[in-house]
Amino acid sequence: MRNIPFGYPIILDEEKKAVLSVLDGPILTHGPKVKEFETQFSNFIDGKHSLAVASCTAALHLAYFYLEIGHGDEVIVPAQTHTATGHAVEFCGARPVFVDSELHTGNIDINLIENAITDKTKAISVVHFLGIPVNMDLINTIARKYDLFVVEDCALAIGSYFNNIHAGLHGDVGCFSFYPVKHMTTAEGGMFVTKHDDIAKIVNKQRAFGIDRQISERKIPGIYDIDMLGFNYRMSEIQAAIGVEQLKRIKGFLSKRIENFSTLENNLKSINNLTIIKSDSDICQNSCYCLSVILQDELSDRRVEIINKLNEYGVGTSVYYPKPVPLMTYYAQKYGFKSNMFPNASLISDSSIALPVGPHLGKDDMNYISEVFHKII
Repeated sequence: MRNIPFGYPIILDEEKKAVLSVLDGPILTHGPKVKEFETQFSNFIDGKHSLAVASCTAALHLAYFYLEIGHGDEVIVPAQTHTATGHAVEFCGARPVFVDSELHTGNIDINLIENAITDKTKAISVVHFLGIPVNMDLINTIARKYDLFVVEDCALAIGSYFNNIHAGLHGDVGCFSFYPVKHMTTAEGGMFVTKHDDIAKIVNKQRAFGIDRQISERKIPGIYDIDMLGFNYRMSEIQAAIGVEQLKRIKGFLSKRIENFSTLENNLKSINNLTIIKSDSDICQNSCYCLSVILQDELSDRRVEIINKLNEYGVGTSVYYPKPVPLMTYYAQKYGFKSNMFPNASLISDSSIALPVGPHLGKDDMNYISEVFHKII
């Protein structure tokens, strides 16, 4: 039996040395490593402005805070996502209006968006589910028609491309996560990206209390002003130092994920009553966060049994996500959402199993996972 964790951060001596170098110096925040990390991240995605923040949730919150949405406003949000996508709207006092997902990709069903738009709608939130890109041309067409702001939740989409443009660069802002089991990590942290100079200028201040000048811009130490409301959503030099080193290996990480995904997909596609969540579009490049399968017919009622057996064989698994966000207790009680309102998102949540394809694993691990899966079925 093997031990195959679902996710495992690959931290090498380079990251450790980089962290120690920061700790040996006098600057733990507001320093050069954050700026270096931001520059290198922009270079990797071929973007314009990258602002390092405390988490992807912080980046999402900053997007709506910049937009000045509040009570009485609405944001279109996919039902099939992490709860942070909805929470970021709630933080501002606005209402998330949830839309069901496509069954084959898990992404928001674009055909349902216009029916959910009202005169209160201010923005569309798009999540690239499991790194599978949404058709952003169609999203932007709707956004232009109704004059809506577009926020891309790219928590699982580092390395995802739609029409050869990196996820996060199609809408007004993009928000990335560096949680430990993501494509790369800074232990905790996120990135806010935008192509708009005015947004970058304001959010740069809002992530740090609304202070009107950075430390390097102050003629007299400790003298500054606050000209807007802001948060303590900064990234530390320690986190950024890890991020700089991770970015040096991100292409290799992504290549390994794609290779593992392909191997596992080929090994599992012959199983009846099993659907692999993916995009079949030639202009979509999946970042391959994991391989998620939907159990069908008689298998769907035995998901817990299958997961337990996979775990007994040492195969780590996960579920993305345990419930559609509107059916989580907080949202269901507040807004009265019912279990039958989001059938596709519910089916994915209730009947899917996420299998690991991270760069901590190799082809032999993929073969082992598929052999065990076939055996269990």
